[in-house]
Amino acid sequence: MVMSLDFNSNIFEKNVINVADGQESVVKGGRDLFPLVHKAFEGVSQIGVIGWGSQGPAQAQNLRDTLEGTNVSVKIGLREGSASVAEAEAAGFTRENGTLGEMMEVVAESDIVILLISDAAQTQLYPEIFKTIRPGATLGLSHGFLLGHLDSVGESFPDNINVIAVCPKGMGPSVRRLYVQGAEVNGAGINSSFAVHQDIDGKATDYAIAWAIAVGSPYCFQTTLESEYKSDIFGERGILLGAVHGVVEALYQRYTTQGMSKEDAFRHTAESVTGPISRIISHEGILAVYEALSADDKSKFEAAYVASYMPAKEILQEIYDDVACGNEIRSVVNSSHRNDEFPIGQIDGTEMWVVGESVRAQRVEENIPLDPTTAGVYCATMMAQIDVLLRAGHPYSEIVNESVIECVDSLNPYMHFKGIAYMVDNCSITARLGSRKWAPRFDYILKQQAFTALDGNAPMNWSLMDEFKNHPIHNVLSVVGEMRPTVDISLG
Repeated sequence: MVMSLDFNSNIFEKNVINVADGQESVVKGGRDLFPLVHKAFEGVSQIGVIGWGSQGPAQAQNLRDTLEGTNVSVKIGLREGSASVAEAEAAGFTRENGTLGEMMEVVAESDIVILLISDAAQTQLYPEIFKTIRPGATLGLSHGFLLGHLDSVGESFPDNINVIAVCPKGMGPSVRRLYVQGAEVNGAGINSSFAVHQDIDGKATDYAIAWAIAVGSPYCFQTTLESEYKSDIFGERGILLGAVHGVVEALYQRYTTQGMSKEDAFRHTAESVTGPISRIISHEGILAVYEALSADDKSKFEAAYVASYMPAKEILQEIYDDVACGNEIRSVVNSSHRNDEFPIGQIDGTEMWVVGESVRAQRVEENIPLDPTTAGVYCATMMAQIDVLLRAGHPYSEIVNESVIECVDSLNPYMHFKGIAYMVDNCSITARLGSRKWAPRFDYILKQQAFTALDGNAPMNWSLMDEFKNHPIHNVLSVVGEMRPTVDISLG
């Protein structure tokens, strides 16, 4: 059963949208709401942004720009000697102008503390942060990982602070880039979920919504901190990163074994996914990929979809179960203890990604094929992820954002621009670990089950195609798509 949530705001208008068989309450963003953001933050003198990783630069700059002309300052908190000091200074956050300071000093003096250090660092530093944050302040998170860790060790947040979350459904550079583009279209940005975990003064909901709108979200939807971390950690091990990594490597080997050149195999796998497949899904939905194919190619899509759906779902269900029981969180924490001796390696030196560098350098966009088999495998994996989240009761908005929108409007465009291997090698530690752990599982199960079914003409469950065509997620994507700003991310 899909989770039912509702909220009340003293400042922002609540919009009710009809999704599939139910309704959800959301807030539609836009720069015309920035005066309400200013109102929500009345009485707040300083927002401390702690950390300068993927989300830190984007959220800090977006908040600063949105709050320009108010009495609210945005100040960066970093460890003494941090290598990120120079980057923060280049973005205009300096000790001289009072917008850069030592991490714990900024925690102590801020009314709202937005904690954007890495997941592993949060698990190490939270006792000091909890001791330092002042009573009555608000702790903001952009990921529920810390809650999952606290639950696993039998601890909790201090009961004298607000605890909220705003979780942009895209990587930090996308959050910043689309905010900048949004100056021209009133609100281009990355959708965000928001959660209120503790509200001690009745202001937590308005703080969360104001934060989401301030970083540029065109629409904000409600979740819980627990639901967020389960869907987020699961999603990045699934279609956002781990699954796409495993899917394209399995298909690349399949196509080269069948006689396709290495360069064409890359075009028909990685390029096809991050190019035409993603663009169609972004603007028209998942079903539109199938509908864009010729009759002959539709048959190839159907066979690939039906053969791949259950193998992909098997791995995805295992991932979700491991996230839900805390295994994946413990795995990330354990890895942080090994990292000095065993740093995370790169994947970009293997054949596929070396070939991809030259292919991408010579890319002619309109010549990238919409490969029907690749599309069938990819869409089957995406739909299987959606169904695992539906079974677990996640809200529809969370499901489409974690499984579709974050892919096609944030991560995949960056993968198209920089390469899938680049993304795997340069994302957050939590995501990098997840991709390396689970991508091979998708690779192997597709080769062992899906491809053998295709090649052996094994009996297949063709009713899966009927379920795909009639799935309620297509309606949800259509409704949510109406709130999408009319702009694609620009990365050139």
